[in-house]
Amino acid sequence: MELSKKALEISPSITLKVTAKAKEMKAQGIDVISFGAGEPDFNTPQNIIEAAVRAMNGGETKYTQTSGINELKDAIINKFRNDNNLEYNRNNIIISTGAKQCLADVFTAILNPNDEVLIPTPYWVSYPELIKLSDGIPVFIECAKENDYKLTVESLNLAVTKRTKAIVINSPNNPSGVVYTEEELKQILEFSIKNDLIIISDEIYEKLIYDNEKHVSIASLSKDAKERTIVINGVSKSYAMTGWRIGYAAADEKIIKLMTNIQSHVTSNPNTIAQYASLEALTGPQDTIRDMIIEFEKRRNYMIEKIERINGVTYIKPRGAFYVMLNIDSFIGKKVNGNQIKGSLDFAEFLLEEEKVAVIPGIAFGLDNYIRLSYAMSLQNIINGIDRIENFIARIS
Repeated sequence: MELSKKALEISPSITLKVTAKAKEMKAQGIDVISFGAGEPDFNTPQNIIEAAVRAMNGGETKYTQTSGINELKDAIINKFRNDNNLEYNRNNIIISTGAKQCLADVFTAILNPNDEVLIPTPYWVSYPELIKLSDGIPVFIECAKENDYKLTVESLNLAVTKRTKAIVINSPNNPSGVVYTEEELKQILEFSIKNDLIIISDEIYEKLIYDNEKHVSIASLSKDAKERTIVINGVSKSYAMTGWRIGYAAADEKIIKLMTNIQSHVTSNPNTIAQYASLEALTGPQDTIRDMIIEFEKRRNYMIEKIERINGVTYIKPRGAFYVMLNIDSFIGKKVNGNQIKGSLDFAEFLLEEEKVAVIPGIAFGLDNYIRLSYAMSLQNIINGIDRIENFIARIS
């Protein structure tokens, strides 16, 4: 029996694999501390939960239109107007089963076989696989450590070809937490205009920013920017609603129409109840976001302070999201308990075995000399977890 060659070429998510292994060990009663979380550890705010209950009690349990309910589209339009200085109408908006489905819809809608998509390294683990599923070719751009692993025009010029169709931007970035400035985005925009590229701007961590940094959507920089940019966002991270699976995209009407047609055959409409919960998220009180940012910033600062005391490690200081990328260059090639550390996957596996600490190997994001630590966890677990990592590193020789 011959199965799909395309499907066989898709790599499984390393992030989900590590998290699953940690959960399995915990279920066995092992004291595992996991830094793998890609979601806030707060519960969904009560007003949002109550809105879902009202929707169910009110009979909002049937199909909706494929692209989502108009009330939620209007709330998203207001969000873009107020937060990003962007004007859209309902025909420019699609609501999907998470931002990940938005991205899958986008790549299916815009790519033809062998079209290339530029992806800066480090990148979110699913970008290249979603591109390959849509018959495109992911082209990875090596970004310099000295530039906080952000894109530059110089690096883009080295990667662009006649087959380049689009470019992916993720700010704030997962896994690095870096945030692009307006000036940096303007340079990327100029490059995109010059090469007539579609811009896919993943802004899912938009509200989780620290140090008085400012989020700028590249689509807001000009009329041309808006026309060529597909903005990806959702409620998962900002409102602690990862399990509700609601994301949304804004783009040119022709692209949204194609995405809607694709979605109609893949999943139909996104979850009806979750849409009404998301409507409350966007239109109800926003103070829980502020509280989450304050707590995340406190944890980030403490984690960094602890890391700086460990010999032989450096890190990328995150300005957004809730991850720290820890550089393990000085340990690659060395041994722990007779086992050689060849890269980030070995480091992560040995750390889990030796100290019962789960981290995400940087190879999942294209940076094999890093590991990713999430601070979407309690302060006490951060303290204990970093202490265990320090103990592990002390035994490397």
